[in-house]
Amino acid sequence: MTAYQSSVSALIDPVKLDRLAEVAVKVGLRLQPGQDLLLTAPSVALPLVRRIAVHAYKAGAGIVTPILSDEEITLARYRYGHNDGFDRAANWLYEGMAKAFTANTARLAIVGDNPMLLSGEDPVKVARASKANSIAYQPALEKIVNFDTNWNIIAYPSPSWAKQVFPDIPLDVAVGKLADAIFAASRVDQDGAVAAWEKHNAVLRERTEWLNGQRFHALKYFGPGTDLTIGLADGHEWEGGAATARNGITCNANIPTEEVFTTPHCRRVSGHVVSSKPLSYQGTLIDNIAVRFEEGRIVEAKASRGEEVLKKVLDTDEGAARLGEVALVPHSSPISKSGLLFFNTLFDENAASHIALGQCYSKCFVNGDKLTPDQIAAQGGNKSLIHIDWMIGSSETDIDGVHADGRRVPVFRKGEWA
Repeated sequence: MTAYQSSVSALIDPVKLDRLAEVAVKVGLRLQPGQDLLLTAPSVALPLVRRIAVHAYKAGAGIVTPILSDEEITLARYRYGHNDGFDRAANWLYEGMAKAFTANTARLAIVGDNPMLLSGEDPVKVARASKANSIAYQPALEKIVNFDTNWNIIAYPSPSWAKQVFPDIPLDVAVGKLADAIFAASRVDQDGAVAAWEKHNAVLRERTEWLNGQRFHALKYFGPGTDLTIGLADGHEWEGGAATARNGITCNANIPTEEVFTTPHCRRVSGHVVSSKPLSYQGTLIDNIAVRFEEGRIVEAKASRGEEVLKKVLDTDEGAARLGEVALVPHSSPISKSGLLFFNTLFDENAASHIALGQCYSKCFVNGDKLTPDQIAAQGGNKSLIHIDWMIGSSETDIDGVHADGRRVPVFRKGEWA
């Protein structure tokens, strides 16, 4: 962290930052006495990393191990790294992470890097490095998507990120505004943050219980540019808010979160849909996405911006052009009301109903912790190296739940719960 970055970061409210750290440990992870914690973060987020370490050790953590990244080091690789190096990744690191998660280590990720950091770099190198990293990360990612351990993602308002969200105001003001937006969305802008999360989790639980009681066969979407049917996986289960990992610990994986979500049937999606918000993906803004599905697979894809990158994503592997998640978010969510484009999926996906290309979550099946990969695939679950969310909901979106006998039940009207 440079001296300037440090002085800008000093403008972030330390009380609210400490609340965020406390919520991450007590709500996001529900860290248990004696449990180790593996933490990744951009180096600029050290003030938050340190507060998390304090709250983790107060909660009885065994060992807190931080792994820091740095934007300048990342850029140095693309500008000076040997060409052959872009087909490699730190396999040993991810294998170690997988071993740690198998041993019941909790996982915390702090996001906050400049979302457009790689926008000026060679897109071929970016794609190669991304694919190599995705392959290497599989041993650790499987532990996360299978919910083997308790994990959580939160955000820190870095100066480079703030400048992307608020490009037309002084940097110190931008950092303060992004910090306020993060604190509000994360429900730490007032006293009693832990209690506020308990209340919010109860509301999300009501939604999931209603949806699970309905046992819909499919969801039908209508809206401008959209006429889409998403079949739901056999034995799917809706999740939202706090959920229990396979290690028995109930945690909130995402802070903030406004969604309830489940697994679509990767071979029963048909129709066409357009995006309602841009997707920021590895330094590229992909805007006005329009795709058409046949038998679960995207057979036509367009975008007014970033189309080449979108098509490369869809070619990642067999499952990249199929869906692994469908999520419902009301248009009146706090993040939507903020009117901000965060250029970060953790926030932007909680502004609108969305779908995700790629890997499904095994926890979104009844008794998912007992299903084998072959059983998950047979029930319609998708497998892929990627999992990329993009937004399709708006104030003009209607969604019906469709039962196996064809009977329809209103779920969303004009972007709100019916």
